[in-house]
Amino acid sequence: MLKRIAHALWLLMPAAAAAQGFPTAAVEYRAVDQTYATEAVVEAVRQSTISAQVIGRIVELRVDVGDPVKAGQVIARIDEREAAQAVATTQARVAQARANVENARLALERARRLLESKFVSQAAVDSAEAEFKAAQAQLLAAQATAGQATVSKGHSTVIAPFSGVVSARHVELGEMAAPGKPLFTAFDPADMRVIAEVPQSQIARIKATGRASVEIPSTGQWLKVATVTILPSADPRTHSNQVRLDLDKDSKGVYPGVYARAHFAVGSARKLVVPSQAVIRRSEVVGVYVIDDKGKPRFRQLRLGEAAGEGYREVLAGVAPGEKVALEPVKAGMASPVDRAGGS
Repeated sequence: MLKRIAHALWLLMPAAAAAQGFPTAAVEYRAVDQTYATEAVVEAVRQSTISAQVIGRIVELRVDVGDPVKAGQVIARIDEREAAQAVATTQARVAQARANVENARLALERARRLLESKFVSQAAVDSAEAEFKAAQAQLLAAQATAGQATVSKGHSTVIAPFSGVVSARHVELGEMAAPGKPLFTAFDPADMRVIAEVPQSQIARIKATGRASVEIPSTGQWLKVATVTILPSADPRTHSNQVRLDLDKDSKGVYPGVYARAHFAVGSARKLVVPSQAVIRRSEVVGVYVIDDKGKPRFRQLRLGEAAGEGYREVLAGVAPGEKVALEPVKAGMASPVDRAGGS
């Protein structure tokens, strides 16, 4: 008798251990937002293409795609020898113009003294004064040209305009740069938003709540939305408005071009839900592991509805309120007596 009891307890131990080895949650009705979901795409609020501003051969590339950069960081260098020669030429012209101004000043002073002695006419003084003013104007022009050449020489060192991440490199080392030629594209990952096209029939409902969330299907992330902005213009062909969803500053793991789904709150309702992390896909079947009255996990096929807010999925059929589901379905599957026996 004692042996049979011990044997029965030994058989129950794996199930009891399995039930205690992973967390569970109850299937329950929750007040959740009724949502309108639509496809969207992530874009950077601050993204720019950094272009060359001088002519020259690219002699150094300090960053590549995926590299982080800081504002003011040197990211490339263009051969500055031609620019340096231009600076030297303009500085020489400045020196020449300054000498011309000095000669014109001295000539004007001589003409004024000679006028006092009645050796020259007033017309000669006026001519000398005009030549002096012309020399001063030429000096100013030469100085401006020299300043422009100095600035252009500074453009041979390409710096990052803001802190961010390099998303594209458009040139190779040794290529010729020219004003306007793209070098890099960079974006600021701290300031991202999602763009969605929404039918005009939904705009009033979205405007009434002003709440939304963003799902990234590729990673399973749900991102918080800081603000919802409906652009005051519509596409006459699709009869839709563009809506911008600014993401929280702490949103990570997203970058421009990522596919997203925007979930706009358009009302509220009570729905039967399960935690999203409890849902598992087995081939073409979607389900959860339900803990039975003996503490054993059993796979149960579900028919799911839409996402019910962050972290939950609506259940249309398959489980009842109050049932417990495993939050670690893979671990529960390993502990399931049916799965361990090779069943489905």
